[in-house]
Amino acid sequence: MKVKVTQVRSGIGSTLRQKQTLASLGLRKISQSREHELTPQIQGMIAKVSHLIKVEEI
Repeated sequence: MKVKVTQVRSGIGSTLRQKQTLASLGLRKISQSREHELTPQIQGMIAKVSHLIKVEEI
């Protein structure tokens, strides 16, 4: 299953680890989106920055 991950809030003020998680998801700017295959690793990253992103199933 694929998911579309969109950044909706800024990473400014977040911890370094959360900023690195956003970068590893491929997100750098607000409103930027990436598609990912839903693996346990991606699920964990989504959980760590869930307050900064929006997730939709494709």
